[in-house]
Parts: sequence; structure tokens; C-alpha cells
Amino acid sequence: MSTKNKFTFLSYFLFFFFTHTHLFAQSYPDKPIKIIVGFAPGGLADTIIRALQPKLTDSLGQPVLIENKGGAGGTLAEAQIAKSLPDGYTLMIGVDSVPVNPYIYKNSTYDIFKDIQAISLLARVPLALVVNNNVQATNLSELIKYVQSKQGKFAYASPGTGTSNHLYMEYFKSISNVEMIHVPYKGGNPALTDLIGGQVEAMLISVTLANAQIRANTIKALAVSSDKRILLLPNIKTFVELGYSDFNAYTWAGLFSPANTPSQITQRIHDEFSKAIHSPDVMNRFKDLGAEIVMNSPAEFSSILRTTNEKMGELINKRNISLN
Repeated sequence: MSTKNKFTFLSYFLFFFFTHTHLFAQSYPDKPIKIIVGFAPGGLADTIIRALQPKLTDSLGQPVLIENKGGAGGTLAEAQIAKSLPDGYTLMIGVDSVPVNPYIYKNSTYDIFKDIQAISLLARVPLALVVNNNVQATNLSELIKYVQSKQGKFAYASPGTGTSNHLYMEYFKSISNVEMIHVPYKGGNPALTDLIGGQVEAMLISVTLANAQIRANTIKALAVSSDKRILLLPNIKTFVELGYSDFNAYTWAGLFSPANTPSQITQRIHDEFSKAIHSPDVMNRFKDLGAEIVMNSPAEFSSILRTTNEKMGELINKRNISLN
């Protein structure tokens, strides 16, 4: 093929590609949209997307279906979204474990920075350190002494290995010089259930999930990880107030698509989520949940993912954290 013919072929190909993509984006969506949640029903990510689901269904004019695919710290959902068609019809709600999982699940068949596309961080929630009512502690100092008395037999839960709940508990262990056994679950809700039942004794959990149980006195809250006290739990001191100046942590839920999803489609998705999350009733719902709306740009969200990946990687290596 001559150079001229090659140029003509390439021109026609690019014209067809961009025209087809533009028309495809204009017709989007024309069928149901599936949103994969990487954790069990009842957790933070699940709670947030279910609050948005009715608004999204109405504004998009198509059913928005939620599929919970819990397990392996959210990597089952990540693997599915990484291999899905980049057409906007399969999305994922991931949590703060997404940028950490490459250190935990080293044999993954996908790359979170190459195969998964960040759209927006939706909302973030501070964590509460809570304990079972049988734990003989009403503050952090008493908890540390109680854990030390258990001689390594004190167990704490998390929604999964590599989540902020897990990693910041490991950080707390390191700065408090205590030993605890980590028990990972497939989501925050089943972990909380076992905490109440006494199968585990403590956990760092989003205030969204903990609030009702704290108010019902089925568990005890000892501290929150925000930089200042929160409206949901005004009587609970922050880690900062209690002398842990570097303990400022949040769990979050973010929106992802397969890599190479057309920008016109991801922009439409971003706009629809932004409209839904900023509607008055959803904003009030998030306020009740103790969730702070973020809704940033793909570039800003990607930057957070990179920074978290580096920061938590250092902690994982220092603490020798692994699945084993």
C-alpha cells in the first residue's frame, strides 16, 4: 500500500472511529447500567450507591442495577470492571482499598492504573474506633492496657485486608505498641455483626455504619479519626484530641469505569452522579450518614489514588502486611 493510500485509509478510519464514538455517546444510555459494588450489602459503598440509585435511574432514563461482588478486598469487582467493555454500561463503586490492593494481591491479572479509569471520589466518611461492650475500656488509654492484658489474644475486625479500616488499625497498633489479631471480613456490615456478637472485640468502622449501634449502646465508641468532632457523635473525642496528632483518616467510596471508556460517556456519567449527589434529599441523607460529599474531577481523583498508593505502600512494607 502506498503512503498516500495508507494516509487515506487512516483518515477514513479515524473519521469513522470518532464519528461512531460521538454517535454512540449521544445515544448513551439506551439499555440498563450495571454498577458493581466490591463489598457485601450494607457496607459504606453499598449504602452510598443505593442512596443515589433512584435519582440516577430517573435522570438517565434507564434502570441502574446494583451487583454486590464482595470478597478478596474488592479485587473480584476490580477484576470484573477491568475486563468489562468500555461502553459506560458497567461501572464500579470502589473504596479506599483500590489503590492499596496491588501491594496485597500481588498476582492480580490487571493494573488498577492502566485497566481501570477513575471518574470521581463520591464521598468520604471518618472512622470510629469501636469495641464490644464486654471490653473493659471506656477510653484509648484503658483500651491499650486491656489489649496488653490479653497477651496477643485480642481480635479486631475489618471489612477486608488492605482497607483503610485495616491499615489504620495496624498504624494504631504500631504507635500504641500493642498486639492484636486481624480478622478480615467481606464488608463492614458482617464485621459489625460479629463485633456486636462478641466474635471480635474491636474495629475501626465508618461512622455511617457505626452510628446507629453506638446510639443503641450495643457497642462503645472510643475515638473518631476526623480532624474535628463530628455532628453525629459530638461527645466522642478525636484521635487528635487524645494525643495522636497524625491519626487523621477517612474511608471513601469512588466511581470507576473500564479504561478507555469514551470521555463523552464518562463526562455524562460524572454529570449525572454530581446532579444526583447534590440533590437536596440526597445531601440530607448523606448528612445523616455522616458522609462528606466530595465529587471531584477524574484528574483529582487519580492524584488521590496515586498518593494513597505510595503512602500506604510504605506502611504495608514497614508492617509486613500481607494476606498470610
